[in-house]
Amino acid sequence: MIRTATPDDVPAIHALIRELAAYEKAPDEARATPEQLNEALFGARPAAFAHIAEEDGGEVVGFALWFLSFSTWRGVHGIYLEDLYVRPEARGAGHGRALLGELARICVERGYARLEWSVLDWNRPAIGFYASLGARPQEGWTVYRLTDGALAELGRRA
Repeated sequence: MIRTATPDDVPAIHALIRELAAYEKAPDEARATPEQLNEALFGARPAAFAHIAEEDGGEVVGFALWFLSFSTWRGVHGIYLEDLYVRPEARGAGHGRALLGELARICVERGYARLEWSVLDWNRPAIGFYASLGARPQEGWTVYRLTDGALAELGRRA
């Protein structure tokens, strides 16, 4: 079952984010607190949204956390999928496909032009899964990021 996250899901989302960070070999990079997640997802001005994958008994086994993007070329919003994670013991049961399907449904329903995300180059199982859905890598594009000291320094100079 896929459903929209509620404030009661924040502890589970936080735990899943920690598991994802460990899987991606960067556990120290996941610094978000439950309080920050609650504010981002359910505060006065939500900046992100989440969907939950549950087993039949109600156990949370996965999540998708996303936010709106905007295409200047298409002139409409899209969805940027920040995180998609299904616990290893629940993989292969269709939860990841169902989560992505729900986001695709939202895109179609709202007239959004894109559903995009990033995947680590070494994550062959995820790349194969995404390809099986019809997703294609964006050739010629490299993700850049400013964080920590470099971000602070550039901001200071401005």
